Amino acid sequence: MRISIPILVAAAFALAACSTTGDNSGSSQSTSSGKSEVAAAPAGSKPGSQMDLSINVGDRVLFDFNSSALSRESVTTVTRWAAWLKTYPANSVVIEGHADERGTREYNLALGERRADSARDYLVSLGVDAGRVKVVSFGKERPAIAGSNGNAWAQNRRAALVLAK
Repeated sequence: MRISIPILVAAAFALAACSTTGDNSGSSQSTSSGKSEVAAAPAGSKPGSQMDLSINVGDRVLFDFNSSALSRESVTTVTRWAAWLKTYPANSVVIEGHADERGTREYNLALGERRADSARDYLVSLGVDAGRVKVVSFGKERPAIAGSNGNAWAQNRRAALVLAK
């Protein structure tokens, strides 16, 4: 069995984005004023960069099968997106909607768009200017994890936040 390095790297990022330490040392913390702060960028990454976003905030939210509803965990992540975007007001973003491989191409494109719209709508409701946020759907065309099993499908049902170019 041959595994490509890009797939291993994508899998590592996906797992890292989903992990929690439970020690409240995450990148977004509440202050006594009730506002959230975004931690400084890690060494080697530029503040406000895609790497900063991925490492400190998390760049994806996952969805249940055949759903575009944000889970509690996804709401937390999108709230952190909003704080990060308020910290870096010059950044514009694209929310990419994705689906797993099951279903038709047309159905999955529509589902991916509903997922991206759901994340965008909540982000805008948190005060992020709608003009800074675009959506695109890739349906099942760009899986994060290769495979035809429950784990791969779960990681591929997502909305990902990327900096606009």
